[in-house]
Amino acid sequence: MSHPSISVIIPTYGREETLRDTLADAIAQDYPAFDVIVVDQKPQHQPETQQYLEQLAREQKIRLFQVEWASLPAARNYAVRRSQSDIVLFLDDDVQLPKGFLAAHARNYDRPEVGAVAGRVFDRMKLADHQPDLLIEDLPPEAMDPGIAWYHINLVHTVKPQQVLTARGCNMSFRRDVFVQGIWFDERFRGSAVREESDFCLHFRQTGLQIWYDPAAHLVHLGEETGGCHDIGTRSLQYQITFYHNHFLMGLKNLTLWQCVRFFSKLFDCHVLGHPPCYKSGSPIKVLTRLVFYILAFFNALWTLTQGLWDDGQRVSQQDVAEWQAQIDRFDGCGINALASRDAIG
Repeated sequence: MSHPSISVIIPTYGREETLRDTLADAIAQDYPAFDVIVVDQKPQHQPETQQYLEQLAREQKIRLFQVEWASLPAARNYAVRRSQSDIVLFLDDDVQLPKGFLAAHARNYDRPEVGAVAGRVFDRMKLADHQPDLLIEDLPPEAMDPGIAWYHINLVHTVKPQQVLTARGCNMSFRRDVFVQGIWFDERFRGSAVREESDFCLHFRQTGLQIWYDPAAHLVHLGEETGGCHDIGTRSLQYQITFYHNHFLMGLKNLTLWQCVRFFSKLFDCHVLGHPPCYKSGSPIKVLTRLVFYILAFFNALWTLTQGLWDDGQRVSQQDVAEWQAQIDRFDGCGINALASRDAIG
C-alpha cells in the first residue's frame, strides 16, 4: 500500500486564527489521496473565520460538520464514522504542518505490523522547559511500562524511530480498520480529555499491531490555553478536577492494581507535590489545593466507572450511530457516500 488514503481529522472548539492557519497547512499538503474532516464543536465564529470555513466547504477542500456538543473523544469518533479512508490522522486545531507531513505518516503503513504512527511534536511550551537542548535516541525501558510510562515517554525530544506505547493526540494516525473492529475513543474523558489518547492506545495494543514513532512525521504544536479541544478553561477549577479524573479513569480502566499504585503515586508526586518533571509550585496552600482536587477526582472517577455498569459513556456516539443508521435506511441503499455528501456543510 504505497499511497494509502488518509482522512485528516481536526476537532475544533472556539478557535479563530489558529484554526484558519491549521486548515491552510492541511489542505496545502502535497499528497495524492486525502481529505480533511472538521468537527466544529462551537460553531459561533468571528465573521472572517466563518466565511473561511464556509468557503473551504463550498470548494470541497474540507468536509465541515457542526455539532451542538463539546467532547474531544466524541468528535474523533464522529469523524471516523464519516471517513472512508485507509488511515485516519488526528490533529489539534493549533498546529503548524511542514510539507510532506502526510507522506511521512503514510510511508510507515507499508509495514503490515504497524497499525498506528505517533509523530514528533515540537511543543512550544515543552521545548522551552528545563532541558531545551535535550536529544533522546532510545527511550528508556520504563517508557513501555504502563504503570510509569507516562512520565518517560518523550515525543518532543526523541529523534530516533522506534516502537512506543502511546501517541500524542495532536499528531497521531491509525489504520481505520481498528475502529471497525470495535476500538473507539472513550467519551467519558472530559474537558481537554487529557489521557484519552493514552486510554485508546492501551486498548489498541489488543490488536497486536505496533504503534511506531516516526520523528519525520513532525509538526509544531502551539499549545493555546483556551479553545481548541477544551470545553472549559485550563485555569478553571473544573479543569483541575477533570485533569485528575481523566488520569484516574485511564488507570482504573486499564492497569493492574500494582500498576495503578505506581501510576497514582507518580501522579501525586509530580502533579500534587510538584516534583520533576512537573516543576509546580511547592507553596503549601497550592499543594493542599491540588491535593483536594486529587482526592475529589479519584472518587469522581470511581463514580464514572460505576455508571459504566449501565452506561458505557458513549452517549454521543450511541445517538449518532442510531441517527446515522436511520438515515441510511431512509436513503434506501444510497449508502454512506450519499449521506456524507448530504451531511457535510457546504
